[in-house]
Parts: sequence; structure tokens; C-alpha cells
Amino acid sequence: MEARQRLERYGKNVLMAERRETPLQVFLRQFKSVLIAILIAAAVVSFFVGEVEDTAAIAIIVVLNAVLGFSQEWQAERAIEALKKMLVLQTTVVRDGREREVEASDIVPGDVVVLDMGERVPADVYVIEATTLQMDEASLTGESTPVEKFPGRLSPDTCVAERSNMAFMGTTVVNGRGRGVVVSTGMNTEFGKIAGLSQRVTAESTPLSRQMDELGRDIGLIALAVAALAVVLGIAQQRGLLEMFLVGVSLAVAVIPEGLPAVVTLTLAIGIKSMMHRNCLIRHLPASETLGAVSVICTDKTGTLTRNEMTTVRIRTPDRDVVVTGTGYRPEGEFLLDGTSVNPLQYRDLRMFLRTSLLCNHAALAADREGEWRISGTPTEGALVVAARKAGLSREGAPPAVKEFSFNSLRKRMTIIYREDDGDVAYVKGAPEIILGRSSHYLHDGLPLPLTGEVRDELRREFEEYAAAGLRVLAAAYRPLPDDLERTADAVENDLIFVGFAGILDPPRPEAADALRLCRTAGIDVIMITGDNPLTAYSVARQLDMSSEGALTGADLEAMDDDELARRLESTKVISRVTAEHKLRVINVLSQGGNVIAMTGDGVNDAPALKKANIGIAMGIKGTDVAKESSDMVLVDDNFASIVAGVEEGRREYDNISKFTRYLLSSNVGEIVAIVGALLLNLPLILLPVQILWINLLTDGLSALALGLEPAERDVMQKQPRDPGESILTRNALLIILILGIWLGLLTIYAFFGVFEINLDRARTLAFTGLIVFELFNVLNFRSFRFPLYRIGLLSNPYLLLAIAGSFAIQALAVYHPLFQAFLGTAPLTAGDWGLILLLGLPVLVVGEVYKILRSRTAGGAPAPAPA
Repeated sequence: MEARQRLERYGKNVLMAERRETPLQVFLRQFKSVLIAILIAAAVVSFFVGEVEDTAAIAIIVVLNAVLGFSQEWQAERAIEALKKMLVLQTTVVRDGREREVEASDIVPGDVVVLDMGERVPADVYVIEATTLQMDEASLTGESTPVEKFPGRLSPDTCVAERSNMAFMGTTVVNGRGRGVVVSTGMNTEFGKIAGLSQRVTAESTPLSRQMDELGRDIGLIALAVAALAVVLGIAQQRGLLEMFLVGVSLAVAVIPEGLPAVVTLTLAIGIKSMMHRNCLIRHLPASETLGAVSVICTDKTGTLTRNEMTTVRIRTPDRDVVVTGTGYRPEGEFLLDGTSVNPLQYRDLRMFLRTSLLCNHAALAADREGEWRISGTPTEGALVVAARKAGLSREGAPPAVKEFSFNSLRKRMTIIYREDDGDVAYVKGAPEIILGRSSHYLHDGLPLPLTGEVRDELRREFEEYAAAGLRVLAAAYRPLPDDLERTADAVENDLIFVGFAGILDPPRPEAADALRLCRTAGIDVIMITGDNPLTAYSVARQLDMSSEGALTGADLEAMDDDELARRLESTKVISRVTAEHKLRVINVLSQGGNVIAMTGDGVNDAPALKKANIGIAMGIKGTDVAKESSDMVLVDDNFASIVAGVEEGRREYDNISKFTRYLLSSNVGEIVAIVGALLLNLPLILLPVQILWINLLTDGLSALALGLEPAERDVMQKQPRDPGESILTRNALLIILILGIWLGLLTIYAFFGVFEINLDRARTLAFTGLIVFELFNVLNFRSFRFPLYRIGLLSNPYLLLAIAGSFAIQALAVYHPLFQAFLGTAPLTAGDWGLILLLGLPVLVVGEVYKILRSRTAGGAPAPAPA
């Protein structure tokens, strides 16, 4: 009864999700583009002037574009749903003095929750009982090291990461058990507060969407201006008003690249499929291209740059220093003594260290159904179990444990007493300074010897060197217990025999170093942002050859103003001990410098920064739902190298979008020059509106789509990131478009001029077909403005060759099939007409190739620079 009343008072223990878009909203969002608005306006105008075929054609392309965009984004959302693994559905609480299972959403403040190893905490709870209770709080604080929890009072000002008496919603019990009283549920939890913060952050628009909107506005103005100018000019020539209105419509249609939105959408959609093969799940179409513009990647450390599998890499006993090979939890590796593989069980000191580490341990190692090795328990203890298994040791046949003194942050040690055949033995492990301080002897040549000050200092110096190198250090000792010794911690944990210590780390992913080198070549800055301590973070950075002047902490950030932080970020690439607010501030400072920022994250604490970044990248394996919902992309394998592969694919997409946009616009310029030129020469209308639509949608559209499938140029990752503020149509690009467009237009007028007085329909067909063929020659120029065809390979893009062949076939139908003749106003062409068209068009390609070869030679054999 009381629980029901509190549920009514406090509400369900759920997080209020951001208002999700409905399928209809996702579909309608595809129309939010200036280019699409212009096409819709063109369709409306065409309808009112009686051009029904034009209206239908434009309407089809607009709807097709929306359907394609909707399909890709909705599929991505469904994939995100499949990746969700968030809060537990059931949890154990104590009500009316009995433990019972309830839905996590029905928990209320005041409930006593049972916390067991492996379970996720359903709400924020105040710990009232704890037995070796440790939590993984990485999803909340970013801290990868398990945090011990125990009852006690703390100051209200204690930061979240240091509240040792609280277990928080969404975190996981990795060791021990306990109980806690629920103090906050739903959006009032720490998890909920950060989820709410992410909902208040406004997502940034992508560079491509901004550029396309700008291009659309420019095209719209040009279309109106050219059409109006042509109408005025025609009236001045005393042409009929209806004829000039038709000319104006033709020019407006010619200016607008009707196929561009659909080709961009299809290119991005195909790119998304390609990125999925590289383990990058894109949630929004433009995000795939945005990844290619990234100039700064802010990445997490644990699991992204590293394997997220703690591994024992060094063991130091008083007698010897051993390197342990192998990474991760797979129990395979060697023990190297002075570079030579040895059997550690042949050395009593190594055997004793491994046995102590194994017996004073709660972690367990097992292979899952897929053959992957998994650890249950804390990662650090797991690393010691794996090292023992590499030596062939296991707990099978171990003597019974009779007593345990648990680890906590005050004791910094753990002891388990086992009943051996010749008496009780205490096995102890913990912080090296604590274990060494409680030891009176050390194991030397298999025998306990008194621990002198000189030996003690030498061992202390060596484990401090391990720690300075970024290794996590655990020491081990043992003590045979006299029968009359009291079995208390104070009595047992003294006069220990020190056996050695282990250096443990989360090893970097082997592919991460190569990916970072590729980032440097590509001009991309990489900043590590982690919740770990600065020593560990900086050590990982050095192993990965990241250049950084030390490491900043969250406290350092708070002491700096934005200008100073911006200066420090130029040389310091490691930031540790950060909060959600710190990450947001780093993004804001980097954004002010004009950077395009990718931010990775997995926890709820990362969600605001993921949403604020130009492209937020959530982890697919260890990422929370809140992080995934706030992201633009989900990294399926949590691997930094996959991000870099995605950047390469994004650069390829943008390069190809630039190529086919410029190609389509050069074709449109050719159409404008042909129509306006014919008007100035007082010739009849050279191209009908329906013929222009045919060119723009079918023949140009096919070629442009195939151009979007062009493979990445060989040096795509050796160029600096592009300026996000730079137009897709730079000065050089506009010059190329105008030169080629004017050339195509003049060729079209020439083809028309010699025949129109004999047969107007045949002359229009000659101009219509000629312009298409000229553009098919021209599309080969746009494959690359730096590399000639013989260098990139004529067959390297077979889709383009198929598109060219298909366009020829479709145009043959348009010229010779009666149905198409009636629709398009065409007439049959002679073999001589086709010969003239090919003769006029071939130089378009030849001159382009000669230009690239000459530029390459003048650059001393280097590729000619691209028209930016």
C-alpha cells in the first residue's frame, strides 16, 4: 500500500526520453531543403502553364528523394533499437521484511534494494550494507576503475565520482554484494539529470546541409534572373508572349539541377551501407559526409583506444623481473626472463606469486558460446587470474577457504585464509606500499629472508617506476598462521612474507596506433578525453605515440579561461578526470576555432557532448541508450580505427558529391548557353522544357549517380581537412564549370544551326542528343581533375561505364521509338548526324586529359592540384 502511494507521489522510475520523431515526421523532414523547395515551386509553375509532363517528372523525383532519405534514417533508428541494452527490467527489493522481485520501473524512494554481483543498479541508492561491494561507474563518470562502496556519511558537497556511500542508477555491481535505500528515482537520479542536460543541448547542423541550402538559394536566384532576362530580351525582339513564357520556363528548368537532391541522397545512402561494413552505423544521412570534414576527434580511452581488458604485463619478485606476453582475457602467452621463454612454475617465487594472486581473488575466467574469453569480477583481479591460467594454474583442487578480510579503500588490501594440509595460510594482495609495509620477510631463492631496509627501498623504487609508467600495481604476500594466532585482520595481516608485485594495464588496441598515424597524415587532431587518472591516460597516449605536453585534468580546465584552454589544447592532447560539463566546454572552445569536431562516448555523462559535437559517436557495445540516442553515429565495434575508416569514407563521399555537383552544374550552364545563345541569334527554341528535364533527370542523373560511386583517390587521407565554411563551388570550380558549360552550349548551338531551317524537329533532336553525348564525354573529366584516366584506370569505376552505355541506349529509344518521339518531340537521326555528334564531343574529353597531363608534368611529376 505504502509503495503504491509513493509510486503515485514520485512517479515511475523511468527516464523521460526526448520526444521521438514519428515516421511521418522523419518523412516530412526530407523536404526541409532549399533545393527541394525550388523543385516543388518549379513543379507548381509547370502545372499552371500546362506542362503536365514536366510537373509529373519533377514530382516523382521529389517524392523519390524523400522516400530514399526516409528509408535510410528509419532503418538506422530500428538498428539503434536493436542495440539497446539499458536498465534492468526486474530487481530485488526488501518489502514487508521479505525479499521480492519487482519491476525496476516500480521502485520508489525508501525501497531497500539488494545489490548482487553482475546486476545493474535500478535507482540512486544510499548504501547501508556492503561486503567487498565494488561498482563499475564508467557509464556515469567515465572512470574505468571499479569504485568501492561502503556505508558512511559524507559532505553534501562531495562530487559524484567520490560518493563512496552511494550506488547510482545505470552502474553495475562488479564485485561483492550489499543493500541500499533508494533516495532518487527517474529523472531525479544523477543519470536522469545528465539525460535532461542532453535534451537541452541543441544539435549542430552539418556542413553539407548548410552548403546545399546555400547552393539552393543561389540557384533559385539565378533561375529567376535568367528566366526574367530571357523573357525581357525576347519581348524586345518582338517574339510572342506565350513563346517567351515557354522560353522562361525552359531556362528555369535548365538552371535547376533537378537530379541533384536525389543523387546526393542516393550517394549518402550508398555511403551509409559502405560505412556499415566498416562498423559505423549512421543515424542521419548527412552525418556520413560530415565525418569526412572532421578536423578534431575527441575520443574516449577505455575500450576505444584500448581493449578494455586489463592485462598483467610484468611480474617482479625479489629475485627476478618477468615480462608476460599476450593481451586481453585469452589465457595464451609466455613468461619471458631476459627475453627467453621460461616455465614460471619452475621458480618457487613466481609460482608462489601466481598462486597467491589466484587464491586471494574472486574473479573467474570462462569462455562463452562463441569462444570469447570473459571475466566475471573486477578487471584487475581478472588480469591476475588470466596470468595464472597462462602458467597452467587454476583453483581446481584448491584447499577450502575459512575466512576473508575484504578489500576497502581504507585498508587497500584483501586477505583470504585457506586451510592447507599443514595448517592455515593467509594469502594477501593489495596496494604495494601497504603490503610491503606489513611484510617482515621476503621470498628469496625459495626461502623467507628478513626484509632489510635496503631490499625494502629497492622494491619500493621499482614499484614506483611501474606506477610512473602508467601501470596499475598490485603486490602479493602470504603468511603461514600459527594455530594459537587470533584470526583477526590486525593479527593476521602482519609479519607477511613478500613475494612480489604485478604491473597491469589495459593494453592499447594494436590497430589504434596505425589509425592515429593516419590521422596525423590526414591533418586530424586527436584529443583523448577520459575519466581515468592522468598518469594512466598519459601512459596510454605515449604507447600510442600521441604527441602531448603532459595531461590536463578537469580541475585544470576549471582554473583556465577559454583563451588559455584553447592555447593549451594546441599542445596538450590528453584530458583526464573530466565531467559532462568539462566535455561540453572543450567542444565549445574547439568550435570557436572553426573546427569540425567528432566526439566519442559511451556513458550517460557523454550524452550532452555527443549532441553538441558536429558528429557524436556512441559506442555500440558498451554504450548506453542515452548516448546512442544523442549520437549521429554508433560505432558497432567500439574501435577507434573504425572511426578513421569512417573519416576516409566520408571524405570519399564529399569528394564525389563535389564532383557530380560540379558536373551537373556544368551541364546546366551548357543548357543555359544553348537556350540564351539561340535567343540572341534569333533562332527558334533550341530545347523544349521536357527535353531539358529528360537530360537533367535521366541521362545526367545516371552519370552523376555513378560518379558518386567513384573510388577514393589514392591520397584522400593525405590531405588536410576541408574548411567547413568553404562553398562547394570555389572560384576555381566555378571557372571550370563556366568554361566547360560554355563549350558544351556552343557545340549544341553549332549542331542545331546547320539543320533547323531544313527540319526543326530533327535540328532540336540533334541539339538534344548532341548535348547529352557531349556531357557523357564531359563526365569522364570530372572523375578527377588531378589524375588522368590512365592513372586512375578507365575500368576502376565500372558503374560509370555502365551509366554511359545506359544513357546512350536510353537516348536511342528517345530518338527512334514512336512513343518517346511523341513525348519528347524528337525525330530520327542519320548515321551522319551521330558521326557529327561524336566528332564534336570527343575533344571535350581529349582537352581535359591533356590539361591534366600537362599540369602533372609542370608540377614535376606530382599530381596536378585539384580545383579547390
